[in-house]
Amino acid sequence: MRLTRKAFENDRVLIRLHRVEDGIQAMQFLRREGDFADAPRPDLILLDLNMPRKSGREVLKEIKEDPQLHSIPVVVLTTSDDEKDVARSYEHQANSYVTKPVDLDQFREVLKTLKDYWFSVVRLPPAD
Repeated sequence: MRLTRKAFENDRVLIRLHRVEDGIQAMQFLRREGDFADAPRPDLILLDLNMPRKSGREVLKEIKEDPQLHSIPVVVLTTSDDEKDVARSYEHQANSYVTKPVDLDQFREVLKTLKDYWFSVVRLPPAD
């Protein structure tokens, strides 16, 4: 997360990043439940498929089935390059699928490209 935060902070685009520990917390955050009652609605979700307690696969499916959340773009950003994971993610309406590079410089470049695309090129859906 530290590297991701640093990569997004290096430009003039103001981006607030929020991190949760696992898939259960991710859904609590998105649904503004419990400790996350005051959580902001995200403009974009960076989702790791390999989260503990509830996988990113399950989280993606729940997000896209929830009428309150389904319009939030989800970028799967994960270490998995398994074709089945790619196919399932798109079947569950992921907006993008990006495999994290192992090389640190390449990872920074991927994050810069994501940031440029999602926050400079794309017009995101309005908040509720």
